[in-house]
Amino acid sequence: MSQTDGWDEEQRKLRVGLVCPYDWAVPGGVRSHIHDLALALQALGHEVNVLAPADDDAELPGWVTSGGRPVPIPYNGAVSRITFGLGATSRVRRWLREGEFDVLHVHEPIAPSLSVIACWAARGPIVATFHAAIPRSRVLLFAAAALQTALEKITARIAVSEHARRTIVEHVGGDAVLIPNGVDCARFAGTRTVGEQPTLLFLGRVDEPRKGLAVLLAALPAILEIHPDLKVVVAGPGDLDSALGDLDPRLVECVQRAGVLTEVEKVGAYLGADLYIAPHTGQESFGIVLLEAMAAGTPVIASDIDAFRRVLDDGRAGELFPMGDSSALAAAVIGLLGDPRRAELLRLAGVDRAQEFDWSSVARDIERVYRSVIVSKIKVSEDLRGQIVGRWGPTAKEPK
Repeated sequence: MSQTDGWDEEQRKLRVGLVCPYDWAVPGGVRSHIHDLALALQALGHEVNVLAPADDDAELPGWVTSGGRPVPIPYNGAVSRITFGLGATSRVRRWLREGEFDVLHVHEPIAPSLSVIACWAARGPIVATFHAAIPRSRVLLFAAAALQTALEKITARIAVSEHARRTIVEHVGGDAVLIPNGVDCARFAGTRTVGEQPTLLFLGRVDEPRKGLAVLLAALPAILEIHPDLKVVVAGPGDLDSALGDLDPRLVECVQRAGVLTEVEKVGAYLGADLYIAPHTGQESFGIVLLEAMAAGTPVIASDIDAFRRVLDDGRAGELFPMGDSSALAAAVIGLLGDPRRAELLRLAGVDRAQEFDWSSVARDIERVYRSVIVSKIKVSEDLRGQIVGRWGPTAKEPK
């Protein structure tokens, strides 16, 4: 093999196996990341196949393979649908054998699902992306120890945020290159369709407390005093009726139940909203929904958790409010709805900020990690680590 710059074989197209730990049919940040990364790698000319939990009768793209029927288990503050067991192990082995991948890229290898099995079964270079930001946990420390035989086979680690990197350091040991989530800006760009009725958009699992729907609902009375014709579009899985509970009928009346959206419907929801609201209360590693809204030109109001603060460039690309403070959220919404000029400035800043995370750029960095580990078969080269760190922020050096 010829090397064009000391470590990289620029022209050879790669066979890449991506492993998704969570149900392919359920929307989520990790699943969306893998979906978009697969498309971005295909656009670069690579051959990509994704292994993910999925019902055998599910309609899947030709580049997605079912790893077995998913089952729900509690994980990282939510209920995740994963696949494990002898049947899943058999499917993983067959997928690896038939795929003959140049590099295997697993996601969330600590989650008890297909990624762990793939690490155990694979031979050759393995890249692992860690998404979750989890506070120091004895349970996770024990799990990492139990999974050590799988984790030690990983050739290179990627963290999507500084918080995710910290989770690796504290629970797994070692370090990671920081490469953030990406967003397909072109997919979310379009003609905005906002009307006379002020519209807020919330997107997330409605019965998951850390997504903060309760914070938004508590802010509604104050907002409705100023904007009685307000519409709040709530999209995502879960029992919204239970979440609405015993709210005043006037509040319930302004809530539009959108349910689970297709990708096309999601773009339309962003384009039709005056403001995107992200009232999450913690345990968020990044904030891909913020980037999607920003790419669509929708001004963002988000809680000031560290992950969102980083995405919004400390408030320069979106409005931040104190986490869990419904009064502050109401004031932020009222302020932006009443100040079109400031809302427009935030909209433009958000579009510019989202462009920095476009998949056309992010996928290139991931591709460079692939090529580095294929050549070295040990770890990401120090030269490449330095280049990527310069783009996305500092990370500590790997322990020797």
